[in-house]
Amino acid sequence: MSENGNGKKYISHHILPASSNLLGLCFILLSFMKVTKTGLETIIDELLAVAVVLFLAASIFSYASIRSTPNKTDRYEKIADIIFLSGLGLLAATAVVIVFEII
Repeated sequence: MSENGNGKKYISHHILPASSNLLGLCFILLSFMKVTKTGLETIIDELLAVAVVLFLAASIFSYASIRSTPNKTDRYEKIADIIFLSGLGLLAATAVVIVFEII
């Protein structure tokens, strides 16, 4: 992880590319669901839409953390981390729904 001189780790440099990649993945899955009309029978497309919003917010807060002043960096980074983990959990739950055909 990226560190400054005093040992503080900055995870925003990792959240930004990961969340933008997962945002693209969600868009691809949403497009696939719309083309195959699978989303009409399930809630998977709604879950993916929420994941898109979460990953977009994580990207924005992560970028803001990188570009902000030192006193705001920690706050934005913490928000980005929480939102990113929420999106990751939602994407994992969506994968479980798809694999096990729960809904």
